[in-house]
Amino acid sequence: MSAVKGVEITGAMSPAYKKILTPEALKFVAKLVRKHGATRDKLLAAREERQALVDAKKLKLDFLKETKRVRDGKWKVAPIPADLQDRRVEITGPVERKMVINALNSGAKCFMADFEDSAAPTWELMLQGQVNLFDAVRRRITFKSPEGKQYKLNKDIATLIVRPRGWHLDEKHILIDGKPAPGGIVDFALFFFHNAHEQIKRGTGPYFYLPKMQSHLEARLWNNIFKDAQDELKIPRKTIKATVLIETIWAAFEMEEILYELRDHIVALNCGRWDYIFSFIKTYRNYPNRMIPDRHTVGMDRHFLDSYSKLLCQTTHKRGAMAMGGMAAFIPVKGDEAKNKAAYEKVRADKLREVKNGHDGTWVAHPGLVSVAMEIFDEHMPQPNQLDNKCESYKVKASDLLELPKGDITEDGLRNNINVGVQYVEAWISGNGCVPLHNLMEDAATAEISRTQVWQWIKHGAQLKDKRTVTRELVLQILDEELEGIRKSLGDARYYGGRFAEAAGMFARMSTASNCSDFLTLPAYDYLD
Repeated sequence: MSAVKGVEITGAMSPAYKKILTPEALKFVAKLVRKHGATRDKLLAAREERQALVDAKKLKLDFLKETKRVRDGKWKVAPIPADLQDRRVEITGPVERKMVINALNSGAKCFMADFEDSAAPTWELMLQGQVNLFDAVRRRITFKSPEGKQYKLNKDIATLIVRPRGWHLDEKHILIDGKPAPGGIVDFALFFFHNAHEQIKRGTGPYFYLPKMQSHLEARLWNNIFKDAQDELKIPRKTIKATVLIETIWAAFEMEEILYELRDHIVALNCGRWDYIFSFIKTYRNYPNRMIPDRHTVGMDRHFLDSYSKLLCQTTHKRGAMAMGGMAAFIPVKGDEAKNKAAYEKVRADKLREVKNGHDGTWVAHPGLVSVAMEIFDEHMPQPNQLDNKCESYKVKASDLLELPKGDITEDGLRNNINVGVQYVEAWISGNGCVPLHNLMEDAATAEISRTQVWQWIKHGAQLKDKRTVTRELVLQILDEELEGIRKSLGDARYYGGRFAEAAGMFARMSTASNCSDFLTLPAYDYLD
C-alpha cells in the first residue's frame, strides 16, 4: 500500500525506493495516469484496429491524406538546447549502476539510459534505475565491484537522455485505482519529478527518448503529458526535449505529423532499425508474399531501410530537427583479432552510410565502439550537426518504404533465430534485457525479429534454400537440437541452473501459435518479479 489515496504499491520496498516513491511523487504519477491513461488505452485499441484492416487486406500503408496540410505547412520545431546540438555518437544501455557510470564516462556525446528494450522490467531494476539516475544527475553515483574495483564519474560526462517504456507496457507493481499504471508514464513521471529542477540548475534539462510509437496521435499524447508535467512542477513549457524513435513502419509514414505534434518539445527523430524490421514483419505477418529473408542479411543498405533513413534525414532537417542513426550491435571480440577487425569494419561502413545519408549522429551499444563511430563522424561531419543539409535530392515514395528485400531463407538463418530467441528470452525472464550473443549485443527488438520470422515462415510454409519447407515439426526439432547445443556450450550448471526450459517453451508457443502475438515482452512479463 501507499499513503496516497487510490495508489497501491505491490513491490517490495527498501529505504532507497522510499526516496523515489514519496507521497508527492506518487501523487504526481497518479495525476498523470488518471488524466491520460484512458487515452493511452484507446490508442492501443486503435493499433489493433488498424492492424486488423491490414490483415484483412483492407488497408494499404501510405502517407495520410487527412494530414497533408501539416506536411505542406511552413513550420519548424522549437530551438535545440546547446547540449543537444552535437550528438555525433550516443551510447545506450540499461539503468544498472555500473552501466550508468561507464556509459556517462564512455566519451560518447550522450547516454540513453534505458528503461525499455535493453532492460528487463523487474521491480528492482525499474526502481533501482531511478535511484541510480537520481544519483547520476547529482554527480554522486559510485559503484564498487565484488572484486573491489571502484567506479565514479569523470569530470566530463555524456549528456543524459532517458528512455521510458513503450505505451504497450504496464507497471504491475504500481496500481492506480486498482489498475496497473502505464510503464511509460511511471518511468517518465518519477524521473521528471525528482530530477527536472536539478538538471535545469546544472545547465542541462529533462531529455527523453520516446519508443514504439505508431501514430502522430500517440505523439500528441506525449506532448499533452509533457505540458501537464511542466505546469504541475512550475517548469516553463518547451523545457522538456524529446527524441522520437521511428521504429515502426506505421510511424515512418507519419514522421512530419509526429514532429508537428511535439514541435514545442522535440529535437530529433531516430532510426530504430531493429524494431523497424520487427514492425515490418509483424505488420505483414499474414502476407505470404512479404516474407523477409534471413535477418543477418537485412542491413541498412537494403532499399527499404536506406529509403527510411533518407526520408528521416530529409524530414527532420526540413523542420529544424536532427536525424539520429541506428544501433551498431557489434561488440568487441576478445581474443580474436580477425573477428574484431571484421566487426569494426562493419561498424565503420554502417556509420559512413549514415553520415553520408545526412544523419547528425548515431548509436553504439558498447564503449569500445564509441571511438570507431566518432572517427567516421568527425571526418565527414566536422561541424556539430548537418542541419543545413536539407537532403532535397531524396524522392522517397511509399513504395520505397514497402519494397521487400530479396534473399534466401536458410537453415542457418532459422537456427540462428531459434538460438538467439531462446537465449535472449532466458536472459530476459532471469532479469537481464541486454545480452551479448554471437558477438552481437542483442535486446528485445532482435529477439522479436527472431520469433516473428519463425512464426511467419511456419504460417506460410517458407521454403528453405535447400528446398525443405519450414514446418512446426522442423522448428521443434531444431529447437531441441539448439537447446542441446546451448547446454554443451554453457555447461550443465549454467544450463540447469537457468530458465532455458521455460524460455524454450515460451519461444515454441509463440512461434507455433495460430496468431502472432504483438510483443514477446507481454507474456514474458508474467515471469518477472
